[in-house]
Amino acid sequence: MTRRLISFGMPSEKRGSYSRAVVDGDFCFVAGTTGYDYATMTIPEDFTAQTRNSFNTIARALQEAGFAVADIVRVTYYLTDIRDAEEMHPVVAEFLADVRPASTLLAVTALAQPAMKIEIEVTAKRRT
Repeated sequence: MTRRLISFGMPSEKRGSYSRAVVDGDFCFVAGTTGYDYATMTIPEDFTAQTRNSFNTIARALQEAGFAVADIVRVTYYLTDIRDAEEMHPVVAEFLADVRPASTLLAVTALAQPAMKIEIEVTAKRRT
């Protein structure tokens, strides 16, 4: 199977020379995804809304790649304020409670834009 690139056609993808996701064999690697709302082209102030937007964008990328959220085997969370972790957990449970992938949570000093509070990246493996 050849490598396949998934793109949403966003200017940042071209400018940053990256794909939203890359499918390679039975794996799908989804790029770090922030809480940007592509419907309104804004970043909500609310941390919970940003977290939910991140997962919705990830789910869309996985679907386009022929995968599902249930295929996620690894997730990495980047938070600009570690105190937001408790607020993040209920949203994570909405998407991953039954999946329970390996995960890492990191606190970082900043993301690409000051309004961004969370970035999430995942790896999925197609179930055979």
